Amino acid sequence: MSAVPGSVAQEIEDFDWTQMLDDYDYARPQRGEVREGVVMKVEDSGILVSIGTKREGIIPQADVRAAGEGMATNLKVGDTLQVYVQDPENRQGELILSLTMVQVARDWEEAARLSAEGGIVQGQVIGYNKGGLLVQFNRIRGFVPASQVAQLHGRTAAEERQQALQRMVGQTIPLKVIEVDRDRNRLVLSERSATQEWRKAQKHRLLTELQPGDILTGRVNQLTNFGAFIDLGGADGLAHISELSWQRVNHPREVLSPGQEVKVMVVEIDAERERIGLSLRRLQPNPWDTIDQRYALGQLVSGPVTNVAPFGAFVQIEEAVEGLIHASELDADPQAQPRDLLQPGQIITAKVISLDKQRQRMGLSLRRINADENGKADGPVADGDGAMSEG
Repeated sequence: MSAVPGSVAQEIEDFDWTQMLDDYDYARPQRGEVREGVVMKVEDSGILVSIGTKREGIIPQADVRAAGEGMATNLKVGDTLQVYVQDPENRQGELILSLTMVQVARDWEEAARLSAEGGIVQGQVIGYNKGGLLVQFNRIRGFVPASQVAQLHGRTAAEERQQALQRMVGQTIPLKVIEVDRDRNRLVLSERSATQEWRKAQKHRLLTELQPGDILTGRVNQLTNFGAFIDLGGADGLAHISELSWQRVNHPREVLSPGQEVKVMVVEIDAERERIGLSLRRLQPNPWDTIDQRYALGQLVSGPVTNVAPFGAFVQIEEAVEGLIHASELDADPQAQPRDLLQPGQIITAKVISLDKQRQRMGLSLRRINADENGKADGPVADGDGAMSEG
């Protein structure tokens, strides 16, 4: 081998070999990386870990404790583990690693995946401010703007909005990731979008799985003139006003209130129109099924007048059972008008003259009571308590 010229030897002597090793260290760690490492030494100050570089990294003891009691006591030399590069080189020239930040990094990756795929997760509300809700997404804190809170809308007053947000603290709500910016530590989520998608999926499931006759528990969501919308846990079904009770109902608010929990029977499924028909009354005993056990022809019954029409008057005999006094059965005078003889709320006594269990009809008469008493009165007269007696 030929000798190295003196000038070249001097260049070699002057060369910074440490710098070369750094420059050509293809495995040189970068802040934010997650690497696999091997435990080289366990000390009171921390754990030395090799991640394939010329220097061993250290996991500070505080970080080990934060990772959990089991982690601090179970790690031993030779164990492999995932570590997060927290600082490639601190002021003391040390490579600082972290166990806890590994999960944080994975959480950011999960948030990015959910944002791309549109997935829905559950998150706990841990606080609020004037702008919205603070939520916990695994080990990351996220933000739900007030505009993305399902129960709020643009017309909600500021004070009412703050009270609503405060009431949500501690609740677990469905969330959809709408923005991820790890560099700015920014995670924005939406309850409104998540709720809409969740309800859409739930409605599809219910329309597919439910059958007429199924009995469910729901919550009254909205009352209208024609019935009640009941939340079945993701989809609303409609209980028509005629299906609320066996007795006459003029408006759903007479028997239900918003937020009330009720049991309902599914009576109709229209998957094409996405409608679910419900009934409350079919879960209640029908008094007409046993009507002939309690009443007979010729029996005298009493009750309040519920409605007066040109053709006659309706009388409530018991809950959900009404009888009709036809105009011809009110008075001996064929010219007498029902509204001239009776008023709603008036308590009267009448005779049962017909009973049709199948058609759920009961015919009553005032005229025949008077006729049976040998014409002692020409028509019904209300006594001091509003009850009808002889004239």
